[in-house]
Amino acid sequence: MSHIPLNIVILSRNRSLYSTKRLIEAIEHKGHNAIVLDHLKCDIVIEQDNPCIYYRGEKIQDVDAVIPRIGASVTFYGASVVRQFEMMNVPTAVESQALVRSRDKLRSLQIMARSNVGLPKTVFTNYSKEVKKIIDSVGGAPLIVKLLEGTQGYGVVLAPTKKAAESIIEAFHSMKARVIVQEFIEEAKGADIRAFVIGNKVVGAMKRQGKEGEFRSNLHQGGSGTLIKLSKREREVALTAAKAMGLAIAGVDLLQSERGPLVLEVNSSPGLEGIEKTTNKDIASEVISYVERLVETQNKKKSGRTFKSNA
Repeated sequence: MSHIPLNIVILSRNRSLYSTKRLIEAIEHKGHNAIVLDHLKCDIVIEQDNPCIYYRGEKIQDVDAVIPRIGASVTFYGASVVRQFEMMNVPTAVESQALVRSRDKLRSLQIMARSNVGLPKTVFTNYSKEVKKIIDSVGGAPLIVKLLEGTQGYGVVLAPTKKAAESIIEAFHSMKARVIVQEFIEEAKGADIRAFVIGNKVVGAMKRQGKEGEFRSNLHQGGSGTLIKLSKREREVALTAAKAMGLAIAGVDLLQSERGPLVLEVNSSPGLEGIEKTTNKDIASEVISYVERLVETQNKKKSGRTFKSNA
């Protein structure tokens, strides 16, 4: 591994966020330069053979790698900025296409189902009037109704009875809100597992338990995290899910069910705070080690070319 200092860009809207701060620390600890750019303040210049990015009026140059930390609400523009760096031949820890893919809940589930990843039974319709059939398709109540655009546990509703499920689905449909209806895995007891994947390895895992009376286990919703050792099957499923989504860095959320581990979601911008504090591991440094390998691979490819393009 080369010890030449790298210029590593973190695309983040707030440098004081825990994950961003930890990445800055890890980059500097390894002797590299950390540059934080707010992706919404980047201007993309599209020109044949000369793609470039301006930030606050200055052209961005000499970037060795990019770590995207793109919030769900700004996926479209954030992914466009990542794509522009890719066009500039800058390696990125999360590829633009994988980022976009991961933010589409329905597409994500379809991709994982095709890769034989275990999933809770899910139904999506075009505002169907056959609400009773939808409910029966996932095994009846209780069931989960999720907004396709929801994040961090928001927009997720548990319908305890068939009647409640009908009312909730019909209410969302009347507002023209896109939802998926999903079976409720009762034996999970309001807990899930977050497996943090970097490269082809699970570098940390925690079990997240929802607070009393709460079925959502998200730490943002007041859940608590505890250290967990994954089974061989859980590890395999997490890695398969991340690979299917094309994500080298991912937070894979699993449910422990009677039929084995089921994937709830694959997060392309997983937070570091919960996983680092629960596992007591330096996950940020693992991310930077992966980025170093990414740059090294890119440099080998460049030096292996017979000619160098100006693009």
